Amino acid sequence: MTVAVEELTVRYGRRVVLNGLDLALDTGVHGLLGPNGAGKTTLMRVLATVAPPNGGGVRLLGSAITGEKELRAVRRQLGYLPQTFGFYPRFTVREFVEYFAWLKEMPAARIPVAVDRALERVGLLDRADDRMKTLSGGMQRRAGIAQAIVNDPRLLLLDEPTAGLDPEQRVAFRSLLRELGVDACVLVSTHLVEDVAVACERVSLVDGGRLVFSGTPAQLAAAGGDGDAGDSAIERGYTAVLRAARA
Repeated sequence: MTVAVEELTVRYGRRVVLNGLDLALDTGVHGLLGPNGAGKTTLMRVLATVAPPNGGGVRLLGSAITGEKELRAVRRQLGYLPQTFGFYPRFTVREFVEYFAWLKEMPAARIPVAVDRALERVGLLDRADDRMKTLSGGMQRRAGIAQAIVNDPRLLLLDEPTAGLDPEQRVAFRSLLRELGVDACVLVSTHLVEDVAVACERVSLVDGGRLVFSGTPAQLAAAGGDGDAGDSAIERGYTAVLRAARA
C-alpha cells in the first residue's frame, strides 16, 4: 500500500483538524473532496512530510518515517504541489524546476532531461527561459506541477492543482493525471467535483477531520437524489453524503 493512515490526529492549539482519520491509497488517481476547513490541506501536508501528526500511524511507500534516513528516502520518491508556493522572482522556469530536482537529490546527470520532460508535459517548455515572475497565475501553477513531477514520483500530492487553469488547460491536465496514475499513487485535493468525476478512479470525502466516504465517483454520484443540491449527479451525491455524515 502506497499510503496507509490509521487514526491520524492533528491539532492546531486546541482545535482538532484531523480526528482519527483512516485512509488507504495505492496506485491510481484518487480525488480528495471536502468543504472548506474539512482538513484536506492538513492531510496533504502530513502525507508530504511537511507537518507532523499528533497521533496515529502514517506509512508512506511501505515505510514508517522514524528518522532522517526514512524521511529522505521517501522525499526522493515524493512529489508535492502545495496550495500556495513561493519562488525566487529572478528564477527562470527551468531554474525553478531544476532547484526542486536538486532538493529531491536527483542525480545531476539526469536533471536536464528530466526538467525538460516535466516542462513539456505541462506545456511550458517554450517558456523555460522566461522568469517565473513574468508568468501568468495559471502558468505559475503549471510550473508548480512540473516541479512536483520532475522526479517521476511514486507518490504525487496535488493540492488544488487546477486553480487558475483555463478550461483547455484543465482538460490537458486531466489527461496528464490519467497518464501519471498508471505507475504512481496520485492524490488530488480539489473543490471542483467535476474534475474528480472525470479524472479520478476513486474519491475520498473528508468532513470535520474524518473520512466520511471512500469509493468510486459512480458510487458517490449514486448516493444522491433529485432532492439534493447540485447541478450534476456527483454534486448531488457529495451533498447527500455530507448531510448524512452530519445528521
